[in-house]
Amino acid sequence: MVKAAFAKTRPIAFMRGLTFPGGQQPVIRGQGIYLRYPRIGDYLAWARLRGESREFLTPWEPVWSDDELTRGAFRRRIKRYQKETRQDSAYVFFVLRQSDDALLGGCTLSNVRRGVTQCCTMGYWIGAKFARQGYMTNAVKALVPFVFKTLGLHRIEAACLVDNEASKNLLARTGFRQEGLARRYLLINGAWADHLLFALLKEEAPLG
Repeated sequence: MVKAAFAKTRPIAFMRGLTFPGGQQPVIRGQGIYLRYPRIGDYLAWARLRGESREFLTPWEPVWSDDELTRGAFRRRIKRYQKETRQDSAYVFFVLRQSDDALLGGCTLSNVRRGVTQCCTMGYWIGAKFARQGYMTNAVKALVPFVFKTLGLHRIEAACLVDNEASKNLLARTGFRQEGLARRYLLINGAWADHLLFALLKEEAPLG
């Protein structure tokens, strides 16, 4: 069962267009996990997890900057996340384990398009030691109702490298359908790479 709750944290006036009780920060709960917005206080856990997972993550991500894991770079990330949410262009969540609040990874809803499109792009990452344990599958399942019911969108798109079997399987398990192949679609690990394109429509999703 997936449900949305609200943490008693500082008001988030930057959530343009969304109304939450008392201005509280949304917490999205799924099986064994929950998702919430990143905070400045997450820096140490984030830097540790990303650092120890670097070899695991870099084949699937853009090239890391020289200051990727510094506190200053993290602060800039948080400011960018807040700006993007305020503009209704992207929403970034950290994924945490319910039992001990351990940081597991992150999910991003980017390239939010309104008007006649009503769509966004979903991305995700998980720490190496937490991979292939079902955490990210549960996180994506929990995030889908937020996209369709809270943000009011119609379609979620996702893309993964052709040889990323784990990501392909995750998308299939969570109801996404493969729609095509985009040649040299994204600059990943220093090279333009082909990606498989997936999508999930509101009418196809189990929203509870």
